[in-house]
Amino acid sequence: MPPAASKTIAVNGRDISIPTGLFINGEFVEALGHGQFSVEDPSTGKQILSISEGQPEDVDVAVKAARKALKDAAWASSDPTYRSKLLNKLADLLEENIEDIVHLECADTGKTYRQCRNSDLPDTVETLRYYAGWTDKVLGQTNFTIPETFAYTRREPIGVCGQIIPWNYPLLMFVWKIAPALATGNTVVIKSAETTPLSALKVCEYIAQAGFPPGTVNLVSGFGKTVGSAIAHHMDIDKLAFTGSTATGRFILKASALSNLKKVTLELGGKGPNIIFPDADLDEAVEWSAWGINMNFGQTCHAGTRIYIHEEIYDRFLEKFTERMRKVNVGHPFDQSTDQGPVNSKMQYNKILGYIESGKAEGAELHLGGEAIDKSGGYYILPTIFTNVSPNMKIVREEIFGPVVVISRFSTESEVIALANDTNYGLAAGVHTKDYERAVRVTGALQAGTTWVNMYSFVHWRVPFGGYKESGIGRELGDAALESYTNAKAVYFNMGMKAPQY
Repeated sequence: MPPAASKTIAVNGRDISIPTGLFINGEFVEALGHGQFSVEDPSTGKQILSISEGQPEDVDVAVKAARKALKDAAWASSDPTYRSKLLNKLADLLEENIEDIVHLECADTGKTYRQCRNSDLPDTVETLRYYAGWTDKVLGQTNFTIPETFAYTRREPIGVCGQIIPWNYPLLMFVWKIAPALATGNTVVIKSAETTPLSALKVCEYIAQAGFPPGTVNLVSGFGKTVGSAIAHHMDIDKLAFTGSTATGRFILKASALSNLKKVTLELGGKGPNIIFPDADLDEAVEWSAWGINMNFGQTCHAGTRIYIHEEIYDRFLEKFTERMRKVNVGHPFDQSTDQGPVNSKMQYNKILGYIESGKAEGAELHLGGEAIDKSGGYYILPTIFTNVSPNMKIVREEIFGPVVVISRFSTESEVIALANDTNYGLAAGVHTKDYERAVRVTGALQAGTTWVNMYSFVHWRVPFGGYKESGIGRELGDAALESYTNAKAVYFNMGMKAPQY
């Protein structure tokens, strides 16, 4: 595979060199078919540059490189301290090159500079350091309780891991996936989202600089129907981790069943309920609820898109919440006064506007927003509130993945628990109350993998994250992610037991 050149692009007055090839076996190379696809700036709708477009044959080459690294580079059996040093070195390089990576992430996604600089990048670095600290702590157990037998377990790397990440947090999701996999001695073939490939390419440049053995991480940029499908169906990939839509998650599971029954973890969609009880601190509940839908402009699977307000405080909360949402400044990502940038792509822009029209057509009251903003050809939409909704409306039941929230009132605790759980999803939920007995009771009744009390949309790398029901299988982050990337092997020693007679 011929080497691929880098290109220098200007991002908000900053010149940044970006690799344009696939990253396979420690090098940036052109795709075998020499195809390319363009990457767009959602703030203008214009092309940033073109990069190599992978195909199934490129996935084959990447898998072979990953398999070779497991054995020839002895990555699977390498000293955990060595793996820890490399992960920490990668974290160091991200910190040293923070402005380049943040500028790329803003240009690629439409995120604000403030979010990328103050949240996404620091969380990415700390996730790497967290898993660097786990490399020598993935331990088995011993068992002396079986007569005349000694048994122990060991955790072994699964092997070659296929990973497919979404467009809403491309930098953070890249590291959420690779860090626990590498920490436990696996190798990786990863696909970035076609609309947001730039930060992954740049991080692979730092992976090479950090000194990871060739083939430990391989990046094949491209489209889901080609590269994603090839990863999902590949017979020599042992584990698959996917973050994205529930519909694609179903495809991933089917692909596993039709191929080699590779292990699968899925982090899928959500329709998060956010419940405000009458004794809540109203101002704090308003702020956290606004963050719950405004975080990343609603383009996050755990967004608090369904707000349930007790009838005693409904009018007061709605008035304060509406005023808070009016203050959200929608503008260019690099403007320091901007709270929310454009949505990620033309496709997502049209999808969100379609849901807004659906809400109006089904009889919901458009309380605020619901409009696109014309700014330099970019994909800008105002924060949107719907009231007077019913549980069967599309905007109440389906994941919109944008700045659209629906608000309902409730009377009793049992009623709101039933409303909150009336969904196919189960990723996240919030409860606002000063009554901690109620908080324990309600969070226990909510069918969601993450529940917050008097807060919303806070996820930490030390705590497992994942969903109930159609929101996914397995967990990411925390020590739970390590289980997803290891096999448990049981070993028995005979300490005097005689063979059974038959």
